[in-house]
Amino acid sequence: MKFGINTYLFASPFTNESVSYFQKFKEWGFDFVEIAVEEPENIDPVFVKKALDGSGLECCSVCAATGPGRDLRGNRKEQVTSIEYIQALIDIAPVLGANLVAGPLYSEVGRADLVPDDKKPKQWLTVVNNLKKLAAYAEERNVKLAIEPLNRYETDFINTCDQALDLIRDVGSDFLQIHLDSFHMNLEEKDPALAIKKAGSKLGLLHASGSDRGTPGGDQIDWDRIFAALDNINYQGNIVIESFTPDVKVIAKAASIWRQIEPSKEAIAVDGLRFLRSLAF
Repeated sequence: MKFGINTYLFASPFTNESVSYFQKFKEWGFDFVEIAVEEPENIDPVFVKKALDGSGLECCSVCAATGPGRDLRGNRKEQVTSIEYIQALIDIAPVLGANLVAGPLYSEVGRADLVPDDKKPKQWLTVVNNLKKLAAYAEERNVKLAIEPLNRYETDFINTCDQALDLIRDVGSDFLQIHLDSFHMNLEEKDPALAIKKAGSKLGLLHASGSDRGTPGGDQIDWDRIFAALDNINYQGNIVIESFTPDVKVIAKAASIWRQIEPSKEAIAVDGLRFLRSLAF
């Protein structure tokens, strides 16, 4: 089991200049970095990979940012924009040394509506068809996709592991997996540990965040049960700390971080990593 840090904690958007954080991440003891690529044109992936190699870090996954205009269940223009964006991430991932593109790929984050029951099947089928195209594109490049259930305030589409499993079943591709997040599970799952067991071999990535979006371990989540569930399914994937502070303004607004939850970004990274490693099997 390896542990990484999502770049959202320190930079948004991620650019070539953001590689300056890599050496710190390595010094703090992280095995890899998860790079949130909001705008593919903001980075030169060859340059970023060289910086990763120079710091002794790996990039395990590329985190998608499906903001306004990127919506696989939106209007035709939004669907095309989203498909082109995710394809760009799939192309970038191998250059960075990663084999996974993760996040709420299915919809625009923040789109949370009371959708009439008679309109839900059309939305579902639209997303399924678009994900089939993307999964085929990813398979050709040996990159996997992992869809992340979000809490009810950020999406009305996929909130739970069960819903994600239904979507994966309907897409029917081995290159589509589940990306679970402890923060979202704490809000939406009856039992986060059971959700992990249900995901089983489909679990491609776990985000570790405190129940208040702060440091893993300094919160009310039952982390012992989380790790017992990971052990139960023989999870061999990666665990990424994804927490936020008010310092990165764009993400703070998107994630509703209105106060200083922890002493510093460094404290979240260092203390969180120490705690997670103490539980690793």
